[in-house]
This record gives sequence, C-alpha cells and structure tokens, in this order.
Amino acid sequence: MSLVNFTEITVKSTARLHMGFFDLHGGLGRKFGSIGLSLAAPNVELLAMRSEKLCVSGFASNRAEEVAKKLIAKLNLTGAVNLKIKQNIPEHAGMGSGTQFALTIGTAISQLYGLNLNTAQIAELTGRGGRSGIGIAAFDQGGLLIDGGRVSHAARSHASKVQPSQATLTNLKVPPLIARYDFPKDWRILLILDNNQPGIHGEEELAAFKTLPIFPENLAAHLCRSVLMQAMPAMVEKDLAAFGYSIRELQMYVGDYFAPAQGGRYASKYVGAVLQHLETLGVACHGQSSWGPTGFAVFENEELAQKTMLELKMKFTEPHLTWQICSANNEGSEVLRA
Repeated sequence: MSLVNFTEITVKSTARLHMGFFDLHGGLGRKFGSIGLSLAAPNVELLAMRSEKLCVSGFASNRAEEVAKKLIAKLNLTGAVNLKIKQNIPEHAGMGSGTQFALTIGTAISQLYGLNLNTAQIAELTGRGGRSGIGIAAFDQGGLLIDGGRVSHAARSHASKVQPSQATLTNLKVPPLIARYDFPKDWRILLILDNNQPGIHGEEELAAFKTLPIFPENLAAHLCRSVLMQAMPAMVEKDLAAFGYSIRELQMYVGDYFAPAQGGRYASKYVGAVLQHLETLGVACHGQSSWGPTGFAVFENEELAQKTMLELKMKFTEPHLTWQICSANNEGSEVLRA
C-alpha cells in the first residue's frame, strides 16, 4: 500500500437535523425511511497527518481515538495518524455528531493512505447508518435529504406471517438516498439546545426500539403519503407552510410513538415548552431532531428568525437553554489537502 504525496488533510463537516421517520411499520420489507437536513453549523473540523503512532488532541479526543483505532485495525494499516480536533458538534444532542465524527476521521485516514474509500464504506466500517442514511448523505451532498430505509427480512407479500416487530434488518448497505433537494438559501433554522440533558443514544437507543410496540400500518401509510405529496413538492415550490405541515405531522405521530422511551413527545421538557409555544405562534415548521434534546424551527428569512429568537429568549430564561441560527448546507463536507 503506497502513500500519496500529500501529508496533511483537513476535513470539515456539519451537523444535521433528523426530522423524522415515515415508515416505522416495516411491513413492505423496508423499515424506517428518514427525512433530514444538512446544516451549515455547528461544525466538526479536524486536521490529520500521517504518523507512526496514533496521537489525538483537541475536542472529544477520547472518542476520536476510539474511532481511529477501530479503523486502523480493520484496515490493517501499518502506520497511524496524528489527529487534531479543532471543532466538534455537540454530542448526544440529536444532530448526528457521532456519524459526522466517524466520517471525517475515516475520510482523513482514507485520503492519507490512498485507500479511495467512499462514504458508505467508511460508515459500515465505523458502524454508522444503522437506521438512517441522512448523516451519510449529508456528508456527501448536503441539502434536504430523504432515504428509503433499511431492507428487512419481513416478507414483501401479503402471504408473509412475519410480524414487522420480528423482522431483522440486513447488514449489507446503508439506507439508500432516494431524493435530495437544495434547501432555500434565504430560509433560516433556529436551533434550541438543552445543554443539561443528553438525548437517548447507544445501548439505551437499542433497548428503546426493542420495547416499542408495532407502529400502526395506517399511520405509516399516512406519513409516507405526507412526505411524498407534501414535503417533496413543497421543496420544489419553496412552500414553507406545506413543508412545515408535513414535518409537524411526522413530529406528532413519531414523537408520541417514542414518548414511552423519551418521557414525552419531546425529550427535554424545556425544549418541548418552546416548541409548544412556537405552535401557538403559528410557526410553520418546528420539531425535535432525532432523539433530541435539540429542537428546531424554520423561518423564511434571517430577520424573522432573529426576531423570534429574541422573543423566545425573553420568555424562556432557563440558563441551560441555548440558541443558534444557521442556514442549510447544500454542499456537503469539505476536504483540503496539503
């Protein structure tokens, strides 16, 4: 295995919103199906160099070291890397930090050692993309993203006696990207973060899925229709009201389905109170990203987002609530070589 000429790689990627699953029933042979959005901030950024021994510094260095060790072992590399983590996405906040972290490290190693790994291969090597392909597509392309879920062993015909809850997912591919749109440049996303409460993740997340009941088939059909006939055309027509209606439908049904695991429709009662207030204000698009606790709201322009954020800050004064306005990222990750 020969080394390439450059010796230093900078990889930058950004957070994503997971706006909801639209088929948690899985009776057609595929389960989950996600819609999500790549954000321009917060960011993960790292500097990587070839090294004889693994050396990691900066943000979340322990986590980065675990990922790098796994990759070096699986790829049978004789060398290692020196990683400096310059920025990181808040961990366990529902913004996809684990996936972006793994993909940035994997991309850096692949580039330094001339491995030519694609993002899906890095995701599988690092155990990412188990249910959703949004983070992987966000790393590659950015934008508003819709994936087709994971193939399951549930039979694809009415003759099947396999219940959706018994269906096991195959471990062959990350969920395929089935639609992608540029998110309108003028629209702004307000992030509402609860820094005092982590979202469900890891073993707790796995256990939560195992204890949940079968998702009603009629609701899964309704949500699939909502995504296909509301959210997707709304992106083409830049219709925030129609897009927001579809997202709120996902948030309502999926949030209530996950309520036994996360303690309510929203994981954080403080973020939940803000989102309920946004509902009373008539804000078109809002919800919780993934398992939370991060909440989001989408506005048609910067001025309206700033005005609403200031009003919310005056009403909701809990010290562990923080706020951030950002745009969408329609470009995907960035790799700089030296």
